[in-house]
Amino acid sequence: MTNKNQLRAAALVRRDAVGPLARAAFTTGSLRNAGGLFDQPGRIVSGYWPIRSEADPRPLLEQARLAGASIALPVLLDAETLRFRRWEPDSVLEPAGFGTLGPAAHAPFIVPDIVILPLSAFDRRGHRIGYGKGHYDRAVAQLFASGAQPLLVGLAFAVQEVDKVPFEPHDIPLDYILTEDELIAAPKLG
Repeated sequence: MTNKNQLRAAALVRRDAVGPLARAAFTTGSLRNAGGLFDQPGRIVSGYWPIRSEADPRPLLEQARLAGASIALPVLLDAETLRFRRWEPDSVLEPAGFGTLGPAAHAPFIVPDIVILPLSAFDRRGHRIGYGKGHYDRAVAQLFASGAQPLLVGLAFAVQEVDKVPFEPHDIPLDYILTEDELIAAPKLG
């Protein structure tokens, strides 16, 4: 097992152990700590439909929608390609790959201004460990290649923090990590 795999496995055990009361506190804390980050009318905010024990971005997406943002959810088009489709809260969700749900095929593809990303583990430098498939790294790299510069916000429980995530050339650092305890601004390297 590699160091990244060990960090992922241990962080997921901690995330799985977060109980119902702590999850309710997460919702309150993350909404408070986000401040006005998602309250930008006219912006496109992409979240995700939570699976397993992931931190739930739906309250943040609802806050953004009520502030006038359009909402997107990711869908897997094939084993490698993740894209973002517009989502209206009253529309039916369909299986979107990787065990999650997303908008139907007739929903238009859109380019998000802000992407809320799920993760297994994170560090304070803005590095994240996902599930090891690279879906978000490829999708964000494609957005950057097209000229888009979305703000990248990892959503996690504080217990998912690790001292240092091994960083690889294909990894794209986050701008922020939002937890129930704080909004962590990743340092700008370069």
